[in-house]
Amino acid sequence: MIADVNGVVLGVFVFLFLLVTVLGFAAARWRRAQSLDSLDEWGLGGRGFGTFIAWFLIGGDIYTAYTFIAVPATLYAGSAVGFFAVPYTIVVYPLIFVFLPRLWSVSHRHGYVTPADFVQGRYDSRPLALAVALTGILATMPYIALQLVGMQVVLEVMGLGTDSDNWLVKDFPLLLAFVVLAAYTYSSGLRAPALIAFVKDTLIYLVIIVAVVYLPSQLGGWEHIFSTVNDSFSSFNADNADAIAAGDAAPKGTMPPGPAQWAYASLALGSALALFMYPHSVTGVLSTRSRSVIRRNAALLPAYSFLLGLLALLGFVAIAAGVKVENPQQSVPQLFENEFSPWFAGVAFAAIVIGALVPAAIMSIAAANLWTRNIYKAFINRDATHAQEAKQSKVASLLVKFGALVFVLALSNSFAINLQLLGGVWILQTLPAIVIGLYTRWMHRWALFAGWAVGMAWGTWLAYGVSSPVQEHFGGPLVNFPGTETKFYIALIAFLANLLVAIVLTVVFRALDVAEGVDQTRAQDYHADVGDPGVESELEPHESVRA
Repeated sequence: MIADVNGVVLGVFVFLFLLVTVLGFAAARWRRAQSLDSLDEWGLGGRGFGTFIAWFLIGGDIYTAYTFIAVPATLYAGSAVGFFAVPYTIVVYPLIFVFLPRLWSVSHRHGYVTPADFVQGRYDSRPLALAVALTGILATMPYIALQLVGMQVVLEVMGLGTDSDNWLVKDFPLLLAFVVLAAYTYSSGLRAPALIAFVKDTLIYLVIIVAVVYLPSQLGGWEHIFSTVNDSFSSFNADNADAIAAGDAAPKGTMPPGPAQWAYASLALGSALALFMYPHSVTGVLSTRSRSVIRRNAALLPAYSFLLGLLALLGFVAIAAGVKVENPQQSVPQLFENEFSPWFAGVAFAAIVIGALVPAAIMSIAAANLWTRNIYKAFINRDATHAQEAKQSKVASLLVKFGALVFVLALSNSFAINLQLLGGVWILQTLPAIVIGLYTRWMHRWALFAGWAVGMAWGTWLAYGVSSPVQEHFGGPLVNFPGTETKFYIALIAFLANLLVAIVLTVVFRALDVAEGVDQTRAQDYHADVGDPGVESELEPHESVRA
């Protein structure tokens, strides 16, 4: 299983992996509470993280290992549209600066743990809250699977298990990483990824900065790198002109062509709107100490976007360095193995794998919280105690991670990627109920539910109809905007339909005087801050959990 593995690479990798494993289990004693038997403690880390911790936690949550592999891989494959990940992670921060403090305030005032909790309280609608919860779980599962795919890519490049025909031997390293992830998440809750995020992001920053400084110096500088990439893409386009004209191959380039610029812009905007609808993003935000922590992080988190921009360019560096891989996702790990000394390649591989553990842990906790609060407590055991809720979430987090592991081992990686594409389409359909609900109660609860259903169904149907040179369905995130020949992001088209239906039906339902339920929130709840009545300060170590 490890015959072809470089011993130095493996030694450094194992040392750093063991380090974060110890930190993961030690996190149960970090900022120790009297008990972890509540979702406030196990699922939200005591709701007391300050700016420094939140920056690492939210950054580690958003900028995942798969992001660090997939974004440069798209540039390596010649698709400049893939660079959209950089502008969308810039656009998102002014947006969250505006609405997330309101969600934090109302959630702390009422003890909400999930976005579906807020929807239930705001609209008095269990079906709508259930729709938001199920959407969050469905969208999160393939996201976790992609983190395991990211780990798998690194382990393959290292050579672990690749020479065996026995599936158990071949996937043993991934299974081991899964067991460790599941065990310390169960034991320590959100404190584990919060503590590990320090190590993860320190390693990621170190590796990327060294890579963008050292590698160009060895390859003739950035001018030579871009020149080599342009020559490579031009040669490909000339050699495959007939296939490109027939639609059997995609042209390569360093800039999106004119017809693709709306696609690029809509991908960036739609992804930015969707990002903080994911439950794991909300979990990180609700774990913070105050509204000010969120605003400071909205100002400081773009540092990660700068890092992502540098990382994306490594796809071009891999081309200039002559990296040849069948799977573009292996391009950056292979680049590290070819160009770095073994010990630093071990650091780089560990950084990517640890970079998968942090978001996978937070995602599984967020999905488990949705199950517990908005399905188990809402429909199965309405009198569940805090301890029963925590127990449910711990078990559910194991099942969520196990489901993601099945995705990766039993199905093709392209299936997980396809579902992740759908996840972006689906999760954006929860925006009207969550974000618009933070500002106005005008939308009718049944109109929002109908809009959500239309957006989900139409978006899924549009995605199903997209083919590519390598697959018949779910072949990409773009379709022609209705009535035009302009490519547009499917999630935004479905979202616009969702919004239109919700507005029209709200007018209809209000005209028919359909019952709109009781709003449990008040205007002042959306501006409450730490220290105000009903908004607890940080749960200090040894302090009793929330009543």
